[in-house]
Amino acid sequence: MPLSGTAWVPQFPTSKSPDSLAHPFKAKAKAFLAALKDAGATVTIADTLRPPERAYLMHFAFSIARESLDPATVPAKTGVDIQWVHPATSSVSSAKASKAAAETMVLAYGIVFKPALGSRHTEGRAIDMSIAWIGDLVIAKADGTSITVTSAPRSGDNSSLQQVGASYGVIKLVSDPPHWSVDGH
Repeated sequence: MPLSGTAWVPQFPTSKSPDSLAHPFKAKAKAFLAALKDAGATVTIADTLRPPERAYLMHFAFSIARESLDPATVPAKTGVDIQWVHPATSSVSSAKASKAAAETMVLAYGIVFKPALGSRHTEGRAIDMSIAWIGDLVIAKADGTSITVTSAPRSGDNSSLQQVGASYGVIKLVSDPPHWSVDGH
């Protein structure tokens, strides 16, 4: 069984395509993305649908590395043949080796917040994206009316832009800068 570590990071890749989102969120997200593009905003999608296997790897790597979870207690996951417990060496204990390997995974995944095992991403009902623009942003809401966003920041953290997203049914999770979903979670 392969040991945990960065070799696992490219396994079970996350989609970056809005086409992989679940209906009806897919149509809502694509309409909001089109409005952003039409308004001249730059959008970089980092994450849409996350396979449950990837969520498992991310969740338990974080728990071992940052919360001192005993790697021997991690439940098995069908389809993920990983060994979380590393053997001891003459200079490193098993616990330290296991924690260090999990930390390399956390860093390689770019994890900022503890990943959930089940989330809007594993359901296909969330999108992580960076949004930016220069100057004022004249953008259409879902009902076809337009608003002009003149305030800063010129990113997804802008509350006026978040109201536009909400009109499409794409809700911003304020505590997580790139995260938008069907319900803000």
